[in-house]
Amino acid sequence: MKKFVFIIMMVALAQLAQAQIKDPVKWTFEAIKKTADTYEVQITADVEGKWHLYSQTTGKGGPKPTLVSFQPNPLLSLVGAVKETGKTQKSYDDIFKTDVVLISGKVRYTQTVKLKTAAKTSIRGTVSYMVCDDQECLPPAKKSFDIKLQ
Repeated sequence: MKKFVFIIMMVALAQLAQAQIKDPVKWTFEAIKKTADTYEVQITADVEGKWHLYSQTTGKGGPKPTLVSFQPNPLLSLVGAVKETGKTQKSYDDIFKTDVVLISGKVRYTQTVKLKTAAKTSIRGTVSYMVCDDQECLPPAKKSFDIKLQ
């Protein structure tokens, strides 16, 4: 009997190990030095096939828009707002009863950052987003980042 229970447990563990959590968005984070004290922080999402994110401009009452937020750092300042570049599609969503802006494929979020003093530091923050396809939406997710500025 013990062997039977052991075998059942091992089979169940093997199946759990093979089960994968869906994660159809791959994120990359980098900083590109523009001048001695200015960087362009680039946060890029590569969204697989049929999946899409919701733009940071998606209206209220709809699905969770993508939001890039930065932790305060006394050594730097953010210049302007986060810019979103990618293939967008605006449409009316019957479920949410509002216009939504979808992004599929590759999307880049860009933030200009200016150092207040010549020092090595990093910029930290999170990207909050929700990803859906035509049949399902995954729960909202967050990705943290820590990008070195040198």
